[in-house]
Amino acid sequence: MIAAIWRFRVQPEMADAFVRAYGPRGDWAHLFERAQGYAGTELLKLHGEPATWLTIDRWRDEADYARAKASLADDYAELDRRCETYTYDETWLGLHTVVD
Repeated sequence: MIAAIWRFRVQPEMADAFVRAYGPRGDWAHLFERAQGYAGTELLKLHGEPATWLTIDRWRDEADYARAKASLADDYAELDRRCETYTYDETWLGLHTVVD
């Protein structure tokens, strides 16, 4: 299993909309559910860092993740454009192996 991790700094007035979009039952999770190998999303709010959140999207393996990115590219781009107003910074933290 792998995890794709992002860090977001969220506009304070957009926090509720951000959670609706990026939470485990949010818009991004619904998009990813259309792809084979998607295993769920976690949303974490960091303590001590105002308005900072992490998303962890779990995938069966890197091949499933790559196929999902390719097959969902248009819808991904559209959702990304819609959600960009929620944040003032987003940082890709990479793909990581989940240790069981």
